[in-house]
Amino acid sequence: MEIEQSGIPSVVITSSGFTILARLGAKAGGVDGLRLAEYPGTLGNHSPAVIEENVSGVLFEQVIDGLTRSTSGSTSIAASRAWDPGQIVFKGTLEEIGEFFAANEWTDGLPIIPPTASRIEKFLEYCSYPRDKQIASLPSANLLAVPWNIAANAVMAGCKPEHMPVIIAAVEALADERASLNNVGSSSGLLPFLLINGPIIKDLKLEYGGQLISKGPNTAIGRAIGLIVRNIAGFRPGKTYMGTFGYPLIFALAENESASPWEPFHVDQGFNRSANTVTVGVTTNWGSSPEASSGPDNRSGAEVALELIAKEISSKARAYDFPTIGPKAEHVMITVLMSPSVAKCLADAGYSKKGIADYLYQNARMSLRNFEWITRYTYPASMTVAEKVQAGLLPQEFSGEPDKMVKLLAGPEIVHIVVCGDANRNRIMVLEGGHTRPTTKEIRFSDH
Repeated sequence: MEIEQSGIPSVVITSSGFTILARLGAKAGGVDGLRLAEYPGTLGNHSPAVIEENVSGVLFEQVIDGLTRSTSGSTSIAASRAWDPGQIVFKGTLEEIGEFFAANEWTDGLPIIPPTASRIEKFLEYCSYPRDKQIASLPSANLLAVPWNIAANAVMAGCKPEHMPVIIAAVEALADERASLNNVGSSSGLLPFLLINGPIIKDLKLEYGGQLISKGPNTAIGRAIGLIVRNIAGFRPGKTYMGTFGYPLIFALAENESASPWEPFHVDQGFNRSANTVTVGVTTNWGSSPEASSGPDNRSGAEVALELIAKEISSKARAYDFPTIGPKAEHVMITVLMSPSVAKCLADAGYSKKGIADYLYQNARMSLRNFEWITRYTYPASMTVAEKVQAGLLPQEFSGEPDKMVKLLAGPEIVHIVVCGDANRNRIMVLEGGHTRPTTKEIRFSDH
């Protein structure tokens, strides 16, 4: 986009399925009429001969056409339209409104609460900002998030007015460059999630125990962020939200601070324990939750839990990203959810959160042979492992014999620990995310 805006003709090369994403991304950045060349089919499954045929027989002609075609007025910034919060977009029955919103792709496929002006006004009473105050500009659509349209999505999701401060803070976190929202459209299926800390957990009766992502206010708050990602950030499934198998609904969870033997997550992030915060994380999975049992050989529950977490980390799809280093390294995060019984077991054995992260840094390992295979065959890498080592993207220990065991984590700091879930179970879950770092914002309240 920068090259095109400077007056130099350019062509963006995409693959099948990503052309709409490229056009919308360029438009959000101020370039209309982006010149594109689309590689046909799935590049990763094609043999070198097929790739050569497609490049020479299909792609090459599109590139030449794009570079030589006149595109006068191809760069532009969309004209701003006057914002009218009182505009009524549709009138009808509840069923008719639902159909209209669904036809415009404003819903997640589930029934909504119509965002009437009177309902929105009730939410604004809990907001400390004017209704038209810019809270954020959310990529990739780069639309402005203001209290009015944030409240409209919260109403649609089934939230209560008192949830508004949490949702405002979550939008601020989504807009932070550390959250890297513009990258969640990946076909790997990146999913934002919310972690809530502080006294507000009990004030709003948020769930932090068993089944916490599918009970109580958590479900509506998570859904509201999903609608905001869709309607304000502009991520539409199959167009700019490219998860190969789709996405579950965005979820929210709260930490069980009273049952944790350590300081809560937001204190780790530099906030006072009494502060109310919301953190945006990203994960590619919500799946297996193995249990850590001491077993028949008299090994301690703490030993088994740590080894189990290390094994879970080594099984994740983004293992090729975990050890990257340097200023151009891919940001990754690993969030370990553990039930209070597991946390107590580890604390009783003398482990702090830092001690756990240090253990995982030292013991989450994989043979260099397997790491080479993952890098070569599960990710379309442009560099071999040896070339990454030479370029300073991987540590020197990634040189050596194939059976050498190498550390998978760039450092202990990418591991984050949250205590939550059923207190009567000894379960853990390891969430992996790419492109992002946990982004925490303090929740502010109105004088309501």
